[in-house]
Amino acid sequence: MYGLIRSLLFRLPPEQAHNLALGGLDALYRLGLLGPFSAKVEPLPVRVMGLDFPNPVGLAAGLDKNADHLDALGALGFGFIEVGTVTPLAQPGNPKPRMFRLPEHQAIINRMGFNNDGLEHLVEQVDQRRYAGILGINVGKNKDTPNDQSESDYRKGMAAVYDRADYITVNVSSPNTPGLRDLQFGDSLKNLLDAIKDEQGVQEKKHERYVPVAVKIAPDMDDEGIRFVAHALRDSGLDGVIATNTTISRDAVTGHPFAGEAGGLSGAPVREASVRVIQALHAELGESLPIIGVGGITDGESAAEKIRAGAKLVQIYTGFIYRGPELIREAVEAIRKEQVVGSRS
Repeated sequence: MYGLIRSLLFRLPPEQAHNLALGGLDALYRLGLLGPFSAKVEPLPVRVMGLDFPNPVGLAAGLDKNADHLDALGALGFGFIEVGTVTPLAQPGNPKPRMFRLPEHQAIINRMGFNNDGLEHLVEQVDQRRYAGILGINVGKNKDTPNDQSESDYRKGMAAVYDRADYITVNVSSPNTPGLRDLQFGDSLKNLLDAIKDEQGVQEKKHERYVPVAVKIAPDMDDEGIRFVAHALRDSGLDGVIATNTTISRDAVTGHPFAGEAGGLSGAPVREASVRVIQALHAELGESLPIIGVGGITDGESAAEKIRAGAKLVQIYTGFIYRGPELIREAVEAIRKEQVVGSRS
């Protein structure tokens, strides 16, 4: 059924199809007709960052930037949902067109640019949700905020969502906000992580509740850069790392008509880069900091592969667009088998 729906949606421009699909999910949810589209997922509990996840397969940030579709998405079988990226102030993002499909590669290029309705809107939506599962909220900085003032935006985001999130993700790795990825390196990263940890402490005291914080990083780092990030994250005392965001590399799609489009490439072409980063992070961090693996999960094997590389949880986005809810079930079952094999070895 999903294949037929996808073939119809793919006749529309990507962003229009995206909005129509989410609106359709909402309508089916309200009518109580979402059942046939949901994945029949058997529980596979896992405890990560002090949280109990019903299964290890979540929805990555970016699909539901404003938390407008939480209830419908939460009914599809995901073990957790991450919404955002949200910025303190609403912003329109980059000019359209800004999303491009590469079906031959099971990939998407996007340069959305953190288009979202701002913190106030997202908080209102979260407060109205019926979804009772684990909710991550991904926060970022506004495009017009200089990097040397980015700390303020991240603090504002954390303060606004702290008592509503099960975990918070700090996004320093989108390629579509100018200069954002510079925050992943050197003193910029250390200073930002110190500020994030400080704000976490402030909010913990205020709300008498500890909410774990993860940092989302890019796949386009060399080994030295990965080691630096790993040590900085461990030293900061934060709670997790999400690896990885989209890539700016076009090596895997050379010659495609859209290969020259600016933006982040997601889907199957980022699979190897994501696994490389996860393996390198795990080599440095061991079990001291949990890794959430994302990037290029298009089937069960590519989900299990990230668990073998060292991830404790995985997230899907582009693969979900191409495969639909069945990918959730397939990924959970592949991870279940991976755990069985691992326990025997």
